[in-house]
Amino acid sequence: MAKQPVQRMSRLMARTLREDPADAETLSHRLLVRAGYVRRSSAGVWTWLPLGKRVLDNVSRIVREEMDAIGAQEVLLPALLPKEPYEVSGRWTEYGDLLFRLRDRKGAEYLLGPTHEEIFTLVVKDQCTSYKDLPVMLYQIQTKYRDEARPRSGVLRGREFQMKDSYSFDVSDEGLAESYALHRAAYQRIFTRLGLDHRIVSAVSGAMGGSASEEFLAPAAAGEDTFVDCPACDYAANTEAVTFAPDPAAADAAAGHLALEEIPTPDTPTIETLAAHLGVPAAATLKNLLVKVDGEITAVGVPGDREVDLGKLGEHLAPAVVELVTAEDFVDRPDLVRGYVGPQGLGKVPYIADPRVAPGTSWVTGANKPDTHARNVVCGRDFEVDRYLDVVVVEPGDPCPQCGAGLRLDRAIEVGHIFQLGRKYADAFGLDVLGREGKPVRVTMGSYGIGVSRAVAALAEQTADGRGLAWPAEVAPADVHVVAAGKAAQLALAESAASALAESGLRVLLDDRAGLSPGVKLTDAELIGVPWILVAGRRSAESVVELQDRATGAREELPLDEALDRLRGGR
Repeated sequence: MAKQPVQRMSRLMARTLREDPADAETLSHRLLVRAGYVRRSSAGVWTWLPLGKRVLDNVSRIVREEMDAIGAQEVLLPALLPKEPYEVSGRWTEYGDLLFRLRDRKGAEYLLGPTHEEIFTLVVKDQCTSYKDLPVMLYQIQTKYRDEARPRSGVLRGREFQMKDSYSFDVSDEGLAESYALHRAAYQRIFTRLGLDHRIVSAVSGAMGGSASEEFLAPAAAGEDTFVDCPACDYAANTEAVTFAPDPAAADAAAGHLALEEIPTPDTPTIETLAAHLGVPAAATLKNLLVKVDGEITAVGVPGDREVDLGKLGEHLAPAVVELVTAEDFVDRPDLVRGYVGPQGLGKVPYIADPRVAPGTSWVTGANKPDTHARNVVCGRDFEVDRYLDVVVVEPGDPCPQCGAGLRLDRAIEVGHIFQLGRKYADAFGLDVLGREGKPVRVTMGSYGIGVSRAVAALAEQTADGRGLAWPAEVAPADVHVVAAGKAAQLALAESAASALAESGLRVLLDDRAGLSPGVKLTDAELIGVPWILVAGRRSAESVVELQDRATGAREELPLDEALDRLRGGR
């Protein structure tokens, strides 16, 4: 290995902090700031200091190596993008307030890129004209921008962030499946090399479109995603992708139900008050939530003991905009009685229902009259469902779609997402190549993202302990943190050790700061989290040092030469 320069902490721009930042909400936010890796520039915008930049670059290097290994080619597209391509795809409108929009001095409109499907499509349209030019996989590692309403959790959710986005272009669906499989395997290798504990889960494509979608999730308490997994089989999914299979026997039971009956139920506008008034379980009632889908009032029915997952509903209906109705929406709508809505007699109001509201099931629900409900309201007899969507909030113990066992829920950070986009963008921009038969063939695409800066935070969340950060070797800012815990004799031995390790090709961080106690230096070493800490301390005169494994906390005193050999062997 080539000789590495020694990074002296006396010259390093990395001011550590003893106290947590006042606005820090997550472990990674607290520690990355305290250890001198990042500093806040403005809301959701972060400066990467030297130690943080090293970790960020190491993550990028691993991503780049694995993308190159599958034959992907690196490019760099602009971050400042013209409005027109995003108008063609519809995302100028769909992204809404998430887009950073601006005008140049001539009045032309631009945006700061959140993702680059449109621009990559145009690049390939310009460069590829024949099936012989495909397949091709292109990627970039670049700064992205999203105008988050509430940026939080440090670099986990920022308005500016580092991302690897790649795109595959094939002439057939079979080719797309192969490109997707190559990316999926590359992602597994990337996250394994990073040292991230991760799960691959089924996901919904949402506004991205396409036929297949999977997320790579890093389990962590700070995660904003909830996923499920099954203890009895290999099923795992984002909660928005979990499906429920209704009992097919329910449809046969419709004929055996009693006739619909309206009953007075004063002062029972909620499921809880209704169930208590009638002495029935909440699960026997039908909750009907009114929403607006692109401005059109729509009813959503779920069992009374469950809640509607608005995020899940929005993903299913994307790119349509879903929002709750307000009191103003009931004005001039006598057919909609607030608190007493039932699916029977809704007229032209579209009715979406969860699969649990299956044909043949009987419910207590609103009668569309003030202070009145109806019982024995049977799906398929008294009302029809326009569209079934699995929209309830998933709960622990819900049946696994594969084997029926009770599901578990956990929190995670999304660090990667892969899509089989299909021809959505190729259709929008007319991306065709000349096929084998001499006729135009529409190209099919895949889209694959990794949150590079987010992966840094995810690693911090998973590997840190009560003493500070504890980086895996491949991403750490150095291999060894050498600490001179004393005065002249300790500094001389530390200098000698650092020089020998650097000569061997190891990356060394040397704490040569004067005027600090050994306790402060050791606390900083544990906070910074380099994999190995070598301390020149009380036995320096004997050339005996202490070697600490930062991840496990194991410490051992041994002669310097033996410690150096061990560290070189671990390289």
